[in-house]
Amino acid sequence: MNTFMANAQNIERKWYVVDADGMVLGRLATQVANILRGKTKPIYTPHVDTGDYVIIINADKAILTGKKLDQKIYYHHSGYAGGLKEIKYRNLMAEKPEFAVRHAIVGMLPKGPLGRKMAKKLFVYAGAEHPHAAQKPEICELIK
Repeated sequence: MNTFMANAQNIERKWYVVDADGMVLGRLATQVANILRGKTKPIYTPHVDTGDYVIIINADKAILTGKKLDQKIYYHHSGYAGGLKEIKYRNLMAEKPEFAVRHAIVGMLPKGPLGRKMAKKLFVYAGAEHPHAAQKPEICELIK
């Protein structure tokens, strides 16, 4: 009996559409990260990108529980002295909801070349429309 190890030749990728309307951001992120990594497939191999493509629509309608909208802060640095910038999630979700959802999901993927490859299969849109109809994506129901 030989152990099966997935490689690039025997991976079949599907496209999924996830509606983020009314979903908690963290729960959405963990489930989508598992799909991107391929952990929902029986051929999952840790060192190979076995995941599927994910399209997230209605990212602007994702919710944060508790007081996170006012207390959670996103920090980034410009690279210059004194260049630390901060923005509260209430403003971030109002201005760039796609970035907030993508940032939550990509943070749950592996760091390095493999994680960057997985992150390229994620497409996030604030509205209900997406330009990927030609790929015939399936609707994926996640646990709320």
